[in-house]
Amino acid sequence: MKNLFKFLLLVLVLSAGVSLLYDYQLRHGRLSLKERSTSEKYTLAQDAAVDPKAIASLASLSNERRKLVAGVIPSVVSVKTSKRIQRPQYGLDPFDFFRGSYRQYRGPAEEALVQNSLGSGVIVTKEGHIITNNHVVDQVDEIEVVLSDGRTKKARVIGADKELDLAVLKVDEPGLQPLKLGDSDVVQAGDFVLAVGNPFGFDETVTDGIISSKGRPNRVDGFGDLLQTDAAINPGNSGGPLINLSGEIVGINTAIISRSGGSQGIGFAIPSNTVKMALESLLQKGRIIRGYLGIETAALLPGQINAKDSAGVPVVAVIANSPAAEAKIQQGDIIQKFDGREVRNIAELRRLVSQVELDKKVEVQVARQGKPVTLAATIKEQPANYGLARALPPDGRGRPAPPLSPNDSETDQPDLGPPNENGGALDSIEVRELTPQLAQRLGVPRGVRGVVISQVGAEFSGGQLRAGDVIEAINQEPIASVQDYEQTVQSLDPNQPQVLSVCRQRSRSFVVIKPR
Repeated sequence: MKNLFKFLLLVLVLSAGVSLLYDYQLRHGRLSLKERSTSEKYTLAQDAAVDPKAIASLASLSNERRKLVAGVIPSVVSVKTSKRIQRPQYGLDPFDFFRGSYRQYRGPAEEALVQNSLGSGVIVTKEGHIITNNHVVDQVDEIEVVLSDGRTKKARVIGADKELDLAVLKVDEPGLQPLKLGDSDVVQAGDFVLAVGNPFGFDETVTDGIISSKGRPNRVDGFGDLLQTDAAINPGNSGGPLINLSGEIVGINTAIISRSGGSQGIGFAIPSNTVKMALESLLQKGRIIRGYLGIETAALLPGQINAKDSAGVPVVAVIANSPAAEAKIQQGDIIQKFDGREVRNIAELRRLVSQVELDKKVEVQVARQGKPVTLAATIKEQPANYGLARALPPDGRGRPAPPLSPNDSETDQPDLGPPNENGGALDSIEVRELTPQLAQRLGVPRGVRGVVISQVGAEFSGGQLRAGDVIEAINQEPIASVQDYEQTVQSLDPNQPQVLSVCRQRSRSFVVIKPR
């Protein structure tokens, strides 16, 4: 047993000695893992897999793209912001023992935490003005921009606007190279674009794509005003430019739609014409001056008013004392031209109105009962907290209208009489008089005139019409009472579609009822 123990001890000592020697030789270069006395033969490929002459057009495109990128990179900056957050030291106030309560307090040795974030920007003036997103620089303590040559400069905010999500910074540095703001009105779906910025801290990142969509007519959430692109935009790209083939800015990247947090091919940019308007307003007057027309509108469906009125913006309400009211624009008009420009949808009208100089008189061409009418509107500054051209969704604020109970005639309206039953295309709709008490209950704005729908047929189960809606007009004929409604319905052609002007709470829209 003793001899076995000695043998094992000897084996361990020898193993340790061999390991130490092996390690020593490795460290001092005296041991090669693979000894080789002759060189290994190798032959690298000498010819390209494709003849360059066969792809001359692709090579030319690549060279042109290089020139485009090289021309814009010096004007794109990385925006670095920091915000100090106080992290308190917690303790007990000794006097709280006498009060029977305990609370946390900040001690004298508070520790400041610094929260950093990254974004992008683009130089747009020779004086050092930089465009970025408002959300990149909002409520921060320090802003620095990193130029393309690596220099870091302190920047200050000249102006910002949360509604547009734009901010103007400035650095005091001579010799900066600005990029030109292009004309976003001429941009069309399919145009080639580059997105340049600082995604995830990787500055001077360039991605390419196309304009995926522009000016969607039926959106009322703000995305209809933006340029959509499939060029990869990721966190950190915010505030960077969207570039066209001429090296001009056609948009400022501002948002993405993503389930992962990264690019999924749906990005949005603020059009350059909107950016230019905001920049000049901020630099000249310190704030963004917006014109407004003073209408409420909704998306126009094909054939909704007249077969030839396939484009335009329907007026579902005119705000009192607004430029629209002074210009004699009426409910039911379809705005088809504004200041000589074609108006195809809500987004275009909103943009055109916002870009007009204040107190300028512009021509507004509308279709009124199928006939063109030219009016003159003097654009005024938008009141505070007021929509430019308010486009509300069909459900108003998303709250269902209070249902009409069977006892409405007793509680809300004295002596309403029985519900009206109609013939023709509207025979499944029953209506009642609109009284002030019922209007208040339904959340209908003051001044609305019409009849209240008390019951609808099964064909309207999708919510196009429902109890509590107020019918203000039929085929642009105002409805002030049940009697007006009955007379109008009796004169309708049951084989033609009928257009109802409907108010649901504070939202107005047109509803087309097709013949059965």
